[in-house]
Amino acid sequence: MPQALDRPAAATGPTALSAPAPQARQPAGVATMFGSGLSNQTGAAIGALAFPVLGPVGVVAMRQYVAALVLLAVARPRLRSFTWRQWWPVLLLAAVFGTMNLTLYSAVDRIGLGLAVTLEFLGPLAVALAASRRRLDAACAVLAAAGVVVLMRPQPSTDYVGMGLGLVAACCWASYILLNQVVGRRVPGAQGAAAAAGVSALAFLPVGIVVALRHAPTAGAVLCAVAAGVLSSAVPYLADLFTLRTVPTQTFGLFMSVNPVLAAVVGWIVLGQGLGAPEWAGIGAVVAANATSMLTAPRHRPAGTVGAPARTEPSAEAVGQETRASLRWNGGRACSGGTVRARSRSDGLPEGRAGRGRRVARALRRP
Repeated sequence: MPQALDRPAAATGPTALSAPAPQARQPAGVATMFGSGLSNQTGAAIGALAFPVLGPVGVVAMRQYVAALVLLAVARPRLRSFTWRQWWPVLLLAAVFGTMNLTLYSAVDRIGLGLAVTLEFLGPLAVALAASRRRLDAACAVLAAAGVVVLMRPQPSTDYVGMGLGLVAACCWASYILLNQVVGRRVPGAQGAAAAAGVSALAFLPVGIVVALRHAPTAGAVLCAVAAGVLSSAVPYLADLFTLRTVPTQTFGLFMSVNPVLAAVVGWIVLGQGLGAPEWAGIGAVVAANATSMLTAPRHRPAGTVGAPARTEPSAEAVGQETRASLRWNGGRACSGGTVRARSRSDGLPEGRAGRGRRVARALRRP
């Protein structure tokens, strides 16, 4: 399920990401990236252990609290200075944020971690492919659709409600990406993402109280829910602060594509959710579609370089390319949002590869 936090704005594309990373630090970056993905999926699996006591709603409420604490502590948004033009996309982002995690965890409860994450993964993949005009991406879309057909094929044990929840989570993730572009243009730095996380946590506060009153939580269940928030939100974000400075674009894209497989493996080990050959084939089709699209996506030149065209609003093709670049730099999971374009210099961060790389990666990170 998606990690990381912030999402800002400005008028440059993610071209600088193609610059080579420091060779000496790449092995450590790859190891950190693997640990970040493993932490995210393990957190989701541990959270699922609390479902019998707290239910998916209770676990999601706890995860929202943890994500809000992390984001608010890091970004420290100046809420009183927000205008209505800034608040309305933040409020929509908060609604999508909560719905995304709730539908995903509800799907995990019904169809298992691997299938739920694979279906949710269709959201960012659809955003990238929908804006593309390449024939190769059209073929990737057909391949991903074939994988979904295999996963949702009619059989006596098929849980269509769970499948539907996974697809709703995918729609929420796609909406989350698009809303983050708006929030990133209107709210500086990570303040918009932090404000959205805080609003979502407040919305889940009465939900958590009702769950606690109706189902007396055990210490073990609470610890599992807190661990889900820490492992799927805080740890991936902190890991990404290092990883995004050292790992090349292609490596990130390949690893992003492997996340559904990682979720299926963790679900099998931690939760005993085994998958048959058809399910693995369906997951493989979705993974292959994303990997092919991400690793073959054309790259922009850095804005501001000689010959780079000035632009205000991106074209549909540019949005598709930037979203695919963002997917390459995602890692796939847990904290919060921003835009697929680099933030302005007013944020006080360098416009070099490391600064822009962090921002692009965060464009798809789910809280």
